[in-house]
Amino acid sequence: MTVSDPIPAPALTAPVPESARDAIAEVLAWIACEAGCILRGYHGSDCPHVVKPDGSPASLADERSENLIVTALARRFPGIPVIAEETSAAERPAPLFFLVDPLDGTRDFLAGSEQYCVNICLVQGDRPVASALAAPGVGRVWAAGIQAREAPIREGRPGAFRPIAVRRAPEDGLVALVSRLHGDSDTDACLQRVGVGERRVTSSALKFCLIAAGEADIYVRCAPTMEWDTAAGDHVLTMAGGRVVGPDGGAVTYGHHARHYRNGPFAALGSPVGRDALGLPRESAMTYFDRRRAGESVEPVAQN
Repeated sequence: MTVSDPIPAPALTAPVPESARDAIAEVLAWIACEAGCILRGYHGSDCPHVVKPDGSPASLADERSENLIVTALARRFPGIPVIAEETSAAERPAPLFFLVDPLDGTRDFLAGSEQYCVNICLVQGDRPVASALAAPGVGRVWAAGIQAREAPIREGRPGAFRPIAVRRAPEDGLVALVSRLHGDSDTDACLQRVGVGERRVTSSALKFCLIAAGEADIYVRCAPTMEWDTAAGDHVLTMAGGRVVGPDGGAVTYGHHARHYRNGPFAALGSPVGRDALGLPRESAMTYFDRRRAGESVEPVAQN
């Protein structure tokens, strides 16, 4: 069996039975790893790229990875819309749809960092039901249907999966994962309120999976992100026993075409410790898109 010929994909209809979700997630993991092979081919080179209208970079690696993923999903799960980072305006959500980020952490990728990811998530209604996240630079892939699992990436494909789970909050303070290139005062204020003992710089949606694997405790984001940045990692963490919550304490929801698939503030938590003290803002004072429309000079939308 080759990377381009993974395990058979179950037929997809809504509602997706729980009995099929882990198998779907494993197929997504194979596809994510295959896309990761493309990314590794460009990593560390002078990868051609442009700056998009929103100020974020798009590279040839993004484009080729997305083309592979969209084609693979259409072949294995025909009829299910794919909302991908570079083509989001072309599709609207349906009862079942995919959210895809073909290269999460493009800025870090172009700078030579190995902390970049491929994110693929199947959403039913407004919440994920199966997802995969491959981090080819660090040789790890995560998948979640009804169980969160991790595997090493071996020769461009998933190795043997093992279950993962969040850890108990450490007594000497929470370990917070913070973005390498993007920070904001609201996020800093939230972390100060919850009693963080250590901050570790980590790029991309890898942060969700490190919390899910019991290697850290909290990731707070108040600056703008997009749904394809977070959905896959959200589901892995949720199935590992954690939560991703918005300002009202409820789960983050997906498929918001009217707001261009933009997320609000959120916190990814391995345990409930500190949740009530977070004080997430209802919304940033002015969103990135609103500022651009107003003609302000602003930082691009963050890539986790």
